Amino acid sequence: MADKVAFITGGASGIGAAFARQLGSRGVEVVLADRQIGLAEEIATAIRQGGGQATAVELDVRDASQFERVVDDTVARAGRIDYLFNNAGIGVGGAILGYTLPDWYDVFDVNLRGVAHGIQSVYPIMCRQGSGHIINTASVAGLLPTGEAASYAATKHAVVGLSKTLRIEAKEHGVKVSALCPGAIRTPILTTGKYGRLNLKEGAETKVMELWEKLRPMNVDVFAGKALREIERNKPIIIVPSFWKALWWFERFSPSLSLWFWGKLYGHFRDELEPYRLP
Repeated sequence: MADKVAFITGGASGIGAAFARQLGSRGVEVVLADRQIGLAEEIATAIRQGGGQATAVELDVRDASQFERVVDDTVARAGRIDYLFNNAGIGVGGAILGYTLPDWYDVFDVNLRGVAHGIQSVYPIMCRQGSGHIINTASVAGLLPTGEAASYAATKHAVVGLSKTLRIEAKEHGVKVSALCPGAIRTPILTTGKYGRLNLKEGAETKVMELWEKLRPMNVDVFAGKALREIERNKPIIIVPSFWKALWWFERFSPSLSLWFWGKLYGHFRDELEPYRLP
């Protein structure tokens, strides 16, 4: 991976920041693109102090023209982009019955249109290079039924489908594509991310985290190390922690039985959150 250039959206926190730290330590020049430019600068500074190469750029992935501009600036400076981590994401927590249209649109704009903007900006560059790897961050919520997160699950299913289609098209151009499907990882997305929200009463975040803890969220830096090994192997769908693969196989083996199982689990989750429902 040494002497490569990686462009990481959502690079200021969570999985994006962990990838930046791991790649920076391996000799990859990293570009941390995020709306949280202050945090991105802090991480880039820490990487440089550790002997790596890192730059922070301000980017709202919802803005296609801004995305294209910062990508062009990166190529003008660094000469190429070898990895695109389409990683920026948010969530809206709560039942569909309590949704508003902005709850759908806000998540669609970041999690799906943001990925499309990244592909539109970087994929042609990689095709001209004849090489590159696009890693689109989906989720196990893009493979399995997920209650209380409909807009998030919808976008992550879409990202998996998009990645599979792009993978078969990109191969002839020498470009690799992987869908990254994290399970429970200890990052801000567990409670919807900085720009997401919970459509629940005040205090619900503590309860949601209590429920997530039962799934033993993986440390984000451990996750990034394991995921990078799978990326190096050019795996089409990367599921970490690995035990979530068993649930994915269960879903594929018997969709009806999987729906029953996840429905039961959702019933427990729903009951735990009932005191926090908005009127």
